Amino acid sequence: MSIRPARLLASSVLLAALLPALLAAQSRRALAIDDLFAIKRVGDPQISPDGMWVAYTVSTTNLEEEETETRIWMISSRGGEPIPMTAEGYSASRPRWSPDGKYLSFAAAKDEGKRQVWTLNRLGGEAQQLTDVKQGISDYSWSPDGTRLLLSIRDAEEEPEEEGKEPETCKPWVIDRLQFKRDGVGYITGNRHTHLYVFHIETRELTQITSGDHDESQGVWSPDGKHIAFVSNRTDNPDANSNSDIWVVAADNTGKGRMLLQVTTNPGADRSPTWSPDGRWIAYTTVLDPDLIWYATRHLAVTPAQGGMPQLLTVELDRNVSAPQFDKDGRAIYFGLEDSGENHLVRMELTSRRMSRPIEGQLSARSFGHGPNGMIAALVSRTDLPAEVFLLQGGRLQQLTAANKELLSGIRLAQVKNVTFPSKDGTEIEGFIYLPTDYDESLRYPTLLRIHGGPVSQYSHSFSFDSQLFAAHGYVVVMTNPRGSSGYGQDFSRAIWADWGNKDYEDVMAGVDYAIEQGYADPDRLGVGGWSYGGILTDHVITKTDRFKAAITGASEVLYVANYGHDHYQLQWEKELGLPWESREAWERISPFNMVENIVTPTLIMGGEDDWNVPIQNSEQLYQALKRLGRETQLVVYPGQSHSLRVPSYQKDRLERYLAWYDKYVNGGDSAAASPTSSF
Repeated sequence: MSIRPARLLASSVLLAALLPALLAAQSRRALAIDDLFAIKRVGDPQISPDGMWVAYTVSTTNLEEEETETRIWMISSRGGEPIPMTAEGYSASRPRWSPDGKYLSFAAAKDEGKRQVWTLNRLGGEAQQLTDVKQGISDYSWSPDGTRLLLSIRDAEEEPEEEGKEPETCKPWVIDRLQFKRDGVGYITGNRHTHLYVFHIETRELTQITSGDHDESQGVWSPDGKHIAFVSNRTDNPDANSNSDIWVVAADNTGKGRMLLQVTTNPGADRSPTWSPDGRWIAYTTVLDPDLIWYATRHLAVTPAQGGMPQLLTVELDRNVSAPQFDKDGRAIYFGLEDSGENHLVRMELTSRRMSRPIEGQLSARSFGHGPNGMIAALVSRTDLPAEVFLLQGGRLQQLTAANKELLSGIRLAQVKNVTFPSKDGTEIEGFIYLPTDYDESLRYPTLLRIHGGPVSQYSHSFSFDSQLFAAHGYVVVMTNPRGSSGYGQDFSRAIWADWGNKDYEDVMAGVDYAIEQGYADPDRLGVGGWSYGGILTDHVITKTDRFKAAITGASEVLYVANYGHDHYQLQWEKELGLPWESREAWERISPFNMVENIVTPTLIMGGEDDWNVPIQNSEQLYQALKRLGRETQLVVYPGQSHSLRVPSYQKDRLERYLAWYDKYVNGGDSAAASPTSSF
């Protein structure tokens, strides 16, 4: 008897089972600009003391009202529907559990007041205001016994001396500091500092435990609640160095900081202190080569809590570490690790120094929260997934939240290839290539080289909205981690020391050549661009080659000496290039402005009016030069914006201009379109 009918029946059943998924895939739409504001941003996971719940934040943006709001949510560690813990109408952050697990606290500025600590009974009810600090609080944490809070409070502004006197904003800025401005802060005047206070919950008594002409941060309680470890730069002139040390102060100190114990003495940055469960040790991150500024690798160390010789634990690892935490028995330390386009969670056994990676793979894991029985909550992102809360339990990693599931289920996302290729001198470079969402391997596509900021940063296995948007509009997107990037060791980062725009230029161009060799990219339709250092390297690229049909340089600089004393990097400039009146050649040698006549690429120049990280001044100078030379160019300045554009409508405007500029010059006025591979 023939078995064909049975086979046909089986095929029909299989087709019927697959049909809904096939139809769903076909019905998915392309990513749109407005999806940037529909994506919910999940953050700060915190496990309850009994391990039954995880609190976290969710930020949403209202484009019409130009507002972003953050709420606290809670979800069972077994999964299920999340529960909103704070209401709409105000932003809440820093969710933290009381040690007994009864209360969930958070920081918020409600009813136009200052930022205070509020508490919620986990069983329900309205939030109750706990602190009432006139100038508000910067940060807080619970004492181990739940009777006190450690508060970070910035000194209050001086009151007007007499009634009717003009407000502070109308006074001239009187400045006498070496570091006199910061992006997002403005001019730094007066003598206001951030100090540590202990707040007694029952009596509402507030006691200041540190003081002086210094700032304290990252305060953490000792396990017995008797001491506080914190970070401070207490050198004679903190503006002239990047040093910070770990200090310890008694939690009941009434001398306001006079009875301090300096635990570390390394001239580099010692940060992120954490106590061992027995209170004998403090683990922290340390920079051993402070003169290398941001190119230096950040290591893990431990030191006796009473001071003494530190032990360096990750020197041979040669990768940046972050956020160390002891496990519950004190036999191991967990920490974040940045490694070759990935971000992992590492566990190091202190006796053997053996390391394992409980969370690893092609992902980016951050913001680790620890719970009982080895439970760990983390934010995990992938190229196809904005960050969500994942739970590590019993060696198994499971996704706990799905804040963007409904949105993403209706969108076609790009296929992303993680690639490596040789640079001009043979150095291996890693990168990511985003293919158009309707990619056909028989065609070549217009291609955009997008360069990351930093320079000491990296593209990683995480969700990139901009790249997904470009791919949705028919572009191949090439994202490389050139020398200077941070996930490949100190030598790889420092390779561009005082030599911007040379080796890193060769590396990003090698990424473009690789995309052409693989048949993805149309060599006659190339665009380039980036923001911050991405814009800076773009300026170098277009002075060195005419291969690109369009460039977008955002928040960039071209004449470096013009930024000295105008941006907030005086220390870093001096370390890397020297004083401009003593080593002017070093400054001028790597300034793209001195080769501006080589630029023939149509260039869109963008930036924020109040950016003091990379001031708009250099963008204006680049625009003026290109306009004077008769090149195709345009300058777009966003009013009142610092280095990062905060206003949602400006973020939308920027993306619209990105697409319009690339479509006009890379594709001759048409939307991105493919061309046959055989024509090349």
